[in-house]
Amino acid sequence: MKRGSLGLKQPDGMMDLLPGQLAALEAVQRKALEVMQAWTYRRVRTPGLEFRDCVEPGADQDDKLYKFFDRDGNILALRPEFTTPIARMAASCCREETPPLRFCYAGPVYRYGAERQREFYQAGAELVGAESHLADAEVLALAVEVMKALEARGFHLSLGHNGILSGFMQEFGLKGELRRELEDGIARKDIVKLEELIRARGLPPEAAKLLTALPTLTGREEVLDALDEWGWMPPVRRAAETLRTIYSYLGEFGAQKDVTLDLGILQGFSYYTGAVFEGYLPGVGAPVLDGGRYDGLYGDFGFPQPATGFALHLGLITEQLEEIDIAGADFLVYGQSPLKVIKRCRELRRAGKKVEMALSFLAEDKAKELAAGRGIGMLERV
Repeated sequence: MKRGSLGLKQPDGMMDLLPGQLAALEAVQRKALEVMQAWTYRRVRTPGLEFRDCVEPGADQDDKLYKFFDRDGNILALRPEFTTPIARMAASCCREETPPLRFCYAGPVYRYGAERQREFYQAGAELVGAESHLADAEVLALAVEVMKALEARGFHLSLGHNGILSGFMQEFGLKGELRRELEDGIARKDIVKLEELIRARGLPPEAAKLLTALPTLTGREEVLDALDEWGWMPPVRRAAETLRTIYSYLGEFGAQKDVTLDLGILQGFSYYTGAVFEGYLPGVGAPVLDGGRYDGLYGDFGFPQPATGFALHLGLITEQLEEIDIAGADFLVYGQSPLKVIKRCRELRRAGKKVEMALSFLAEDKAKELAAGRGIGMLERV
């Protein structure tokens, strides 16, 4: 059957991975999971398809789900991330386990949108059932340790807290479209846009001062001192105290030098409730790692648990690392007798060698040419 016009194309945003690209991605994934598992995070796997009710985004988010109907009329969706499916899994299967629960994962996620890429590969960790600041620090330190294991040069992590802005918005009654516009301006560190919104909406001076300050409050612990002026707002005061404690713990983990405070960080998923963070590499315009605390999500599944975690964006990280060579076979076995060739290949493979078998007779010069082109170390004629 001849294929139609779309037969040679990929769906928009999907990707093929050639041997070298896949080897690089799998090497990064393997190293990341090895570190997580050394910290006693147990690997889990969730389905690529979930019911829409599981992964439906919050009311304040764009719907970027790939959705389908099954034969019973239920709406299914490709998972857009792992945190929510893992919460469903834990609520369904792990109620009798003693917390904290430590999970890690790796696999593809799918988000429909205007972006060029819509299929992403992630690896990450979730720490469920611990509300202490030490749990937040462990997850942050683990993220730093993973990036060190990947030898990601120039990596740095920025730490903030969702409670600062959300508490401020609640205090001043900022809602709806105005709130979304202000959040966008802070996330983009667009002071001009923020000042225009402040003038257009006639916001009070104390509100204007904090809104324009947040995008600039980056650095070490000293940036938290600037929040003292707004300490009369309990959410702001609690967030500052939380960040001081977490940052102190990071010093004990040996991770503090890799982390700066950035009070203008805002995460894209609505379930984040506390400390949030993003990781960057030089020359990459988007975070290669993000995460934070999300204490309300498990309650949506009838299993209230505090939780924190992070996700690595493996594709972005892989693109920035040195190219990984794919080792060729140890041996190319060739000869006139297929039976002898098969026998010798089996012997070498039982001995732990990587062997390519010639499928037809090759002259010696052709065998050498093939071996050189494939990066094969040794030739053996039988």
